[in-house]
Amino acid sequence: MSDLARLKVLVHGKVQGVYYRAFTFRVAKRLLLKGWVKNSPSGDVEVQAEGTRDDLEAMLKELKVGPEGASITKIDATWSAYAGDFSSFDVRY
Repeated sequence: MSDLARLKVLVHGKVQGVYYRAFTFRVAKRLLLKGWVKNSPSGDVEVQAEGTRDDLEAMLKELKVGPEGASITKIDATWSAYAGDFSSFDVRY
């Protein structure tokens, strides 16, 4: 299926302590994406997700807004080929 892709996102700003991971989890589940989200030691949030390109683009659009209380200053998004590495979407700690 050529419309499948992988997306890695690094979200910068006030994104820890504002339920950003829970927000991302809900978005990913609604869009049927697979992958994970975690806080990084630098204070950013990292997301790895796989699914259809359209669904990944929809998630990216929502990640740019985030949950109430978040303040996103920058988003780094890297697209790559779908690898089928994930069986679900998880919050990593």
